[in-house]
Amino acid sequence: MDIPDFRPSTRFLGNAPHKPHNRTKPANGGRFRLRDWRVRSRLLALIVIPTSVGVMVGALQIVASIGRAGDYQRVLEKAELSAAISELTHRLALERDRAVFYVAAGRKRGREAALRAGFGPVDAAVVTVRLKAAPITPEHGDGAWYVTQQLLGRLPEIGAIRETVIGSQLLALPTLTKYSQITTTFEQFHVHISQGVEDETIGDGVRSLSALAKAKDAASRQRALLAGAASARRFQTGELDRFMASRAQQESEVAVFKSVATLDEAQLYDDTVTGTLVDRAESFRLRALAQDKEGAPLDIDPDGRGDADRWFAAMSGTVDGMRTVERRMTESITVRSRALQDAACRDALLAAVGSALLLLLVLYVTVVMARSLVGPLRRLRTEALRIAWERLPETVRALRESGDESALDVPPIGVDSRDEVGEVARAFDEVHREAVRLAGEESKLRANVNAMFVNLSRRSQALVERQIRLIDGLERGECDDRRLGDLFRLDHLATRMRRNSESLLVLAGQEPSRRWHRPVNLLDVARAAVSEVEDFERVVPFVADNASIAGEAVNDVVHLLAELIENALSFSPRDSRVTVSCSTIPGGSGVLLSVTDTGIGMTPEELERANERLADAPSVDVSVSRRMGLFVVARLAQRHGIRVRLRRHGPAGLTAMVFLPDRLLGPGEFRTSRDPTSTARPYPSTPETATPEHPRPPHPGHPEHP
Repeated sequence: MDIPDFRPSTRFLGNAPHKPHNRTKPANGGRFRLRDWRVRSRLLALIVIPTSVGVMVGALQIVASIGRAGDYQRVLEKAELSAAISELTHRLALERDRAVFYVAAGRKRGREAALRAGFGPVDAAVVTVRLKAAPITPEHGDGAWYVTQQLLGRLPEIGAIRETVIGSQLLALPTLTKYSQITTTFEQFHVHISQGVEDETIGDGVRSLSALAKAKDAASRQRALLAGAASARRFQTGELDRFMASRAQQESEVAVFKSVATLDEAQLYDDTVTGTLVDRAESFRLRALAQDKEGAPLDIDPDGRGDADRWFAAMSGTVDGMRTVERRMTESITVRSRALQDAACRDALLAAVGSALLLLLVLYVTVVMARSLVGPLRRLRTEALRIAWERLPETVRALRESGDESALDVPPIGVDSRDEVGEVARAFDEVHREAVRLAGEESKLRANVNAMFVNLSRRSQALVERQIRLIDGLERGECDDRRLGDLFRLDHLATRMRRNSESLLVLAGQEPSRRWHRPVNLLDVARAAVSEVEDFERVVPFVADNASIAGEAVNDVVHLLAELIENALSFSPRDSRVTVSCSTIPGGSGVLLSVTDTGIGMTPEELERANERLADAPSVDVSVSRRMGLFVVARLAQRHGIRVRLRRHGPAGLTAMVFLPDRLLGPGEFRTSRDPTSTARPYPSTPETATPEHPRPPHPGHPEHP
């Protein structure tokens, strides 16, 4: 047989120590005590100040400083690449001028050696440019990224131009053009150094550096063109125009440089790009232009020999002077970028340290505010939960069970502040006192009602017992079958009235007035339960006849079974049967009685609520009047440790399972009426004086009184 899991629901209620009543008054103190602040003021101080100060001052400054440091780091990387490009441009321009000189001089072997001697420094400068260009990404600016990719793509062309110059008959002017195309690409990078920053000093330095680089390249082209023309004693086609254009560009770019550069940079240029070589180069240039205008062969140095070499050396003084200024300017831009980056990093560090200190201060203020707010709230919460789950239930239980007046003394919650938390604590104390007072009044009312129940029950029981004894006497002397049947029915009604009176005692929490001193056979117990219900003829029991119930529990078990059987009869069709059966629990730990009907049944929700009532007997209230049978069963089961549970039986109907523990059973071999060797028989049975037309309810005999 399927044995259900009987687990009555219980709730643990700790024993809270009772303290003498001592109403706590708010402590006296200054009006500016922190714990007396309003909650709104604390929350404003706790949330608004730390949030606004921490977020606005800390986060914004740190993010801005880190962003500026990143921008200046990218400017520094571009400045370093610009310096490498300037060095490569200067060396490549020297190689270009020597290549033009070499071609114009007829590709002599001595000139070729001088040309090849310049390849090594150019190649070294190319390696440096590639290294410095590696960190450049689109984050450095679209223009800088694009020009960097262009100049990296131009670097392999240097080797091809060298092979063309040495291994072919390329003329001087095309040679100049091929090299100039590369150097022009290199010069485009300088204007993108300051992209992404707003520093005016760096911006002016970049513009002046770009103008100076273009002026230097124009001077270098003049060096190459006039050196070739001096070697050939005349300007070839287009060379003079190119020479004049380069001179005009040099003067224009120098003017731009001086207009943008600082006074110190302009003075540096004037002090550096000067001297004997610069004057000699200017003299050679003017003489060459005059001779070409007159149509005479070029003889720019009538006092010496090697006009081309002397011009190349003199003009190199001008170019080298410009290179010196250019190097100083690139160094200045690099130093300025590094200084700005260090300053930005220092600002970020200071902002971080300041924010950390500010956050520590905010944390301290937060902790102080939070403790002043959370401490009382936590005490209030702890005490409120303790009152709700321990003290108040224990007080109500004490009032119900013993009516102890000392339980009305309610200790206050230990929060004495004058803010909202203190006001709530004192309000909760008042609610607690009112709840205890109402519980005390309810306990008194319940005691009065129970006393009335007991008084009415005792009176009714005394009358019913006298009535039953009178009916028994009439039955023994009556021979008329019709009257005997009426007496049987009257006896049955009296028995049911006695059970209802005993139900009043159960409601009042009183012990039964009738007890047995010795065990009673389980079969007789079942008979007694059947005898106390209406329509007992519909009950079909299959109950053991060799098991017994302990005497102190006999009447309560009879009452419990009678309530369950009557409930089954009331909610099942009048032509149906109610079966009472029993079986052993595996392991021999008790007996399971089952009362099964085929009635209307219960919904799952109703079944769950009914089992909850059976597992944990509720207090007497209005709902008990509608479910009095279940309440009586629950109280009786709780009194003896009996477990009762309802479950569905087939498509309709219920089975009430009653587990009788082993300690309630008396000695004897257990057999059911379904066992062929059992002497039990189905009920109802009739005594010899009963007739089939007027059956008498089964009855085990009158109980013994203590």
